[in-house]
Amino acid sequence: MKEKLDTRAVRRCACVNIRQTDRVITRFYDEMLAPSGLYAPQFGLLATIAEAGPVTINGLAEIMDMDRTTLTRNLGVLGKEHLVSSEEGEDRRTRVVTLTEEGEEALRRAWPLWQEAQARIEQAFGSERFDELLGELAEVRGLAR
Repeated sequence: MKEKLDTRAVRRCACVNIRQTDRVITRFYDEMLAPSGLYAPQFGLLATIAEAGPVTINGLAEIMDMDRTTLTRNLGVLGKEHLVSSEEGEDRRTRVVTLTEEGEEALRRAWPLWQEAQARIEQAFGSERFDELLGELAEVRGLAR
């Protein structure tokens, strides 16, 4: 007879817990952003491009801590919706991403919805604890790199 694995330790797994939290938080932000037509990951990407843009795909991948393939796929969706544009950079091997006017408008529509979602999370958690959480998450990301 095979010995049964004691898998209770997985309850303490950083990956399992962070992904579970990610799904719940993403669902919450998606619901809050729904009237804007954007999903939480799209909002985050548009906001980052607005802050950093124009930016190369490699630069954006580094800022967002995403692999280039995933980022390119996500940018493709936003490009089809005319929210971002991608042009050849100074070096033909690079692509530079910017928000279109439609992308800026989508971000403006979503902004107050995001602010409400963010305020609810911070208020429920407490600003000081929330700041500490962000610091801890940054440290975990740094350790995992």
